[in-house]
Amino acid sequence: MGRDRYVDFLRAWAILLVVLGHWLITGLVRRPDGAIEAPELLATVPWTQWLTLGFQIMPLFFLAGGFAAGGSWTRAREAGGTAAGWVGQRAVRLLLLAGVYSGLVLVAVGVSSAVGVDPFTLALVGWAMAMQFWFLPVYLLLSALTPALHAPHRRWGLLVPAGWGCLALLVGILDLAAGLPYVGTLNYVLVWGVVYQFGFCWRDGLVGGGRTLPVVLAMGGGVGFAALVGVGPFPVSLILVTGQDPSNTDPPSAAMLAWALAQVGLCLLVAPVVRRLLERDRVWRAVRGTGAVSMTLYLWHMLPVLVVAAAFYLTGLAPQPDFGSPVWWAWRVPWLVVLGGVLVGVVRVLRPLERRLASLDVGVRPDAGPHQAWPMWAGLGLSVWALAYFAGHGFAYGGRFPVWAALGLGVGTAMVALPRRAPRRPAGEPAEGPQASGALEEAV
Repeated sequence: MGRDRYVDFLRAWAILLVVLGHWLITGLVRRPDGAIEAPELLATVPWTQWLTLGFQIMPLFFLAGGFAAGGSWTRAREAGGTAAGWVGQRAVRLLLLAGVYSGLVLVAVGVSSAVGVDPFTLALVGWAMAMQFWFLPVYLLLSALTPALHAPHRRWGLLVPAGWGCLALLVGILDLAAGLPYVGTLNYVLVWGVVYQFGFCWRDGLVGGGRTLPVVLAMGGGVGFAALVGVGPFPVSLILVTGQDPSNTDPPSAAMLAWALAQVGLCLLVAPVVRRLLERDRVWRAVRGTGAVSMTLYLWHMLPVLVVAAAFYLTGLAPQPDFGSPVWWAWRVPWLVVLGGVLVGVVRVLRPLERRLASLDVGVRPDAGPHQAWPMWAGLGLSVWALAYFAGHGFAYGGRFPVWAALGLGVGTAMVALPRRAPRRPAGEPAEGPQASGALEEAV
């Protein structure tokens, strides 16, 4: 009864838009020799880059994630839980699901490589199955930093995201002007961290209580984005386009930060209207149903594309209008319907597995001492590295099996999930703090 239904709605809405957006921009072409290609729609049909303004909704994930994490960490801290224990409990659910998904995909990659599948095709499929992974290492890093980020939030409130935003702008300037290697990578944490910290502020009533600040964020962010794109050096696309430099996503740019702030403001402005809709039982059941399978949808939504490619494109049954033509766009409707039907079947098959993973009693206990926590921190770092590798290279870079990344994710997940006993407490003192929520949607 204490859940904020609007936060759950933001997560569910973001998931659906991610799935729909990836499906919409994925186009397949069968060559005369029977091979399948996937032309890059945003590069081939440049006007489609404007569509990314509606489909780039990752700020919603980080805003809702900060809201949920702020409340969860506050409860754990007040009950005597440790940072390592809380981070371990939050990370393990995501890592188990990502690990199972990655393991199954890697098995398929290994078998395909062994039977002689064309390396180019294998690399393309491996990239498609990992294209959504960039979110996971960034989110895990912010989760791991939550106890450290929440302390200054409790003292300075809105000054913290404001300061981080200024720092992100400085990093962006250094990246563009000086071209220092890897400096821009910091903005993966800084830019998305600004939105994540706004989630803290939202939960504690520092934003959203009135209309002034949301209006300022929405209008200021929108005007800033327009200026940075129209006058400044940034492209309009909020999704990576091959050959575009600078990019708004790799790393996140000042334009992405402005658009994220505009989304935060807009979300706060429409919150009262959407909350009234969520009071209807039918609407709320749909939101909760989507949230219950959120990670399955997020991880597995590109598998239907491979199924449809094998069933209709390899066999030559799919129509082949000119790529990006009006007829091609008309065929997007049955394309989306068929993919949706396949994904429903995938979710139904995998739902029992997701429930079993959610019920496992694994991970660092919330009250585990620091001397017991080092394997968790090491495992988390190893897992973040492996997930970042897959996000940047796919599951079969160059058509080869990624041995070290596969080992890193497997060993790292095992280290995070390894059960550890809590330190002994004096008689009469509670044996353990409250568990972090086991609901998978609470983790994201």
